[in-house]
Amino acid sequence: MARVAPPGDTPPGSPVLRLLRASLARVRGLPAAFLRDYRSHHTAPTSTLTHTPHPYARAVGLIAVTLLGAWLGLLIVGSIHAPVGPVDTNMTLRPSLSGGTKINVSPLGALELRSHYAPIRLDVDVDRLDPVRAQALVDHPERFAGLQDQVTRDVVSGTGTLAFRSCVAVVSGATALGLAVYRRPRRALAAGGLALALLASSGAAAYATWNPKSVLEPKFSGLLSSAPSVVGSARSIVSDFDVYQKELARLVTNVTKLYEAASTLPAYEPDPTTIRVLHVSDIHLNPAAWQIVKSLVKQYKIDVIVDTGDTMDHGSAAENAFLDPVATLGAPYVWVRGNHDSAATQKYLATRKNATVLDDGRAVSVGGLRIAGVGDPQFTPDRSVVAEGDFSERTAGGKLADSLRTQRLAGTPVDLALAHNPVAAAEADGLAPLALAGHIHHRENSVLPRGTRLMVEGSTGGGGLRAVQGKKPAPVQASVLYLDRGTRHLQAWDEITLGGLGLSSAEVSRHLPKENLPGATPSPGTGSPGTPSPGGSAARTGTPSPGRP
Repeated sequence: MARVAPPGDTPPGSPVLRLLRASLARVRGLPAAFLRDYRSHHTAPTSTLTHTPHPYARAVGLIAVTLLGAWLGLLIVGSIHAPVGPVDTNMTLRPSLSGGTKINVSPLGALELRSHYAPIRLDVDVDRLDPVRAQALVDHPERFAGLQDQVTRDVVSGTGTLAFRSCVAVVSGATALGLAVYRRPRRALAAGGLALALLASSGAAAYATWNPKSVLEPKFSGLLSSAPSVVGSARSIVSDFDVYQKELARLVTNVTKLYEAASTLPAYEPDPTTIRVLHVSDIHLNPAAWQIVKSLVKQYKIDVIVDTGDTMDHGSAAENAFLDPVATLGAPYVWVRGNHDSAATQKYLATRKNATVLDDGRAVSVGGLRIAGVGDPQFTPDRSVVAEGDFSERTAGGKLADSLRTQRLAGTPVDLALAHNPVAAAEADGLAPLALAGHIHHRENSVLPRGTRLMVEGSTGGGGLRAVQGKKPAPVQASVLYLDRGTRHLQAWDEITLGGLGLSSAEVSRHLPKENLPGATPSPGTGSPGTPSPGGSAARTGTPSPGRP
């Protein structure tokens, strides 16, 4: 008998049951559908998930790489050496917001000209005076008439070569850096092309804004800031060019003769049992002095160079680079501060290779000699401080004397006592055989009451920057002292005198202490403090006789 379903029951396969199941499935799938709908409206397509820089950012990056690469290229290979008249120069282009031309004359300073307005600046470094070309001008004075045209041709030729070299430098630098950054040849070549375009446009701007009259309104920096008061205004030079031309000829002639005199000093072979000391002083920023010192060191085989100060002129930080040749002089360099040398000068020189700075009576052993020295207590270029005169010098000399006594008691007596001012050096009387000084720009040689010989040197710089102020140029002076290697006593000295600017004479004068003269009978105390030996003989010759002094 068939079973009858109770009222209200739904058969398992009925449409109602299927409808309920479908509705329940839809309810369960609502979160997933909602999530799919949300993703479809808020998620970028798969092809745009990779980050792509904004076009402006890409352009800025390319420009930055181009500028940096071009600057590095100019810095590394963008300079040339070019002769301009009788001088050798180094030319280069540098990025600049203001443009113009900068002429560096080390160590005197710089001259800036508003020659053009472009994002590049022309830097010209004057390296040296070429003696061959300068001598050619001296031998053929008629060439001075065409010197201006020659300089113009040299500058035009140099700038043309510099332009080509700069193009190669900026393209190479920008391309190399672009390849390193992007690692794509096309981007690297784009950087190189952009660098070339920027340089070309900068050159066009410089050409369009070129101002040849900028030389009439120069800007001086460093020591050249006083140049207008020394050489007169540029306008007067232009209006009176014939006078300026004659002065230029005289200057070139004088400098050439000075170098020529320094290079033809007589050779001398001293006895190996002597210690040879070169005494220089008061160089006063004359760069020719270094060449003279090198020549003397080489020809006389100097063991020690002693500089008694005033190497500088104003003691400013701008002058410090003038001291750099000290490391190449070929012999130990012992120095004491002069009244034109600042504390900054002393601090800078103390860091230089080959240099020994003495102050406050400090004693050192250099080249087989015991040397003590004291710096000048006064810095006279500083007008804000009132100079104390000889009282201050004697006080500094007292420090030196105290140090000499201490060294003697310690069994290490001093052979040379150094000071810049002779007043300070005189305080060493009786405490050292020799006292060396400078300051007064002429030689003096005397034996002090207690037996110390005081030797005051002239100006090895020929008065330095003041050499052209007087009608008669100051001579260039230095001395070579010969001391016995065993006793450290002075055996003889040569006074070397070169004609100042415009004078080509060279004189070597041999001097002997009285006790060393031929036929003299030395006393037991000869050569030591306590036995005065005034005077000394001088024999003026062009070439000193070889052999032991």
